[in-house]
Amino acid sequence: MQNRRWLSASVDDTRALGRALAAELAPDGVLLLSGDLGCGKTVLAQGVAEGLGVDPAEVLSPTFNLIREHRGRSGPFVHVDLYRLDPGQVDPLGLEEMLAGPGVKVVEWAERLPFPVAGARSLQLSRGSGGAGGREIVETTTTTSR
Repeated sequence: MQNRRWLSASVDDTRALGRALAAELAPDGVLLLSGDLGCGKTVLAQGVAEGLGVDPAEVLSPTFNLIREHRGRSGPFVHVDLYRLDPGQVDPLGLEEMLAGPGVKVVEWAERLPFPVAGARSLQLSRGSGGAGGREIVETTTTTSR
């Protein structure tokens, strides 16, 4: 798969990209998001949710909840945020099975996953491109199984 690259000049652009990616991820895809704090991972996840018929206002960076499941038009939408965890704390959560299950899954801070996710799409987000407040979003090589 050839890497794709997008420049986002605004929150609306990033959300629109998420909506577009939702069609590529449905019905059972996994999207792994990596990047620094404040680079737009949650905004992109909100766009994916909206593209699946989930109210984007329901997709938040968690305070205490690490995993939230929502009902979309065609099934579950699962939002995972690993910000507060070290890779060693992720294994006991059972994410490997959940990510292989039904629905569209979006994982923020995916670099903290201690295992590869077969067939997942991976995006690296970074600040500073595309003007003030802009973002660069690069699709990295598809993850393969162990």
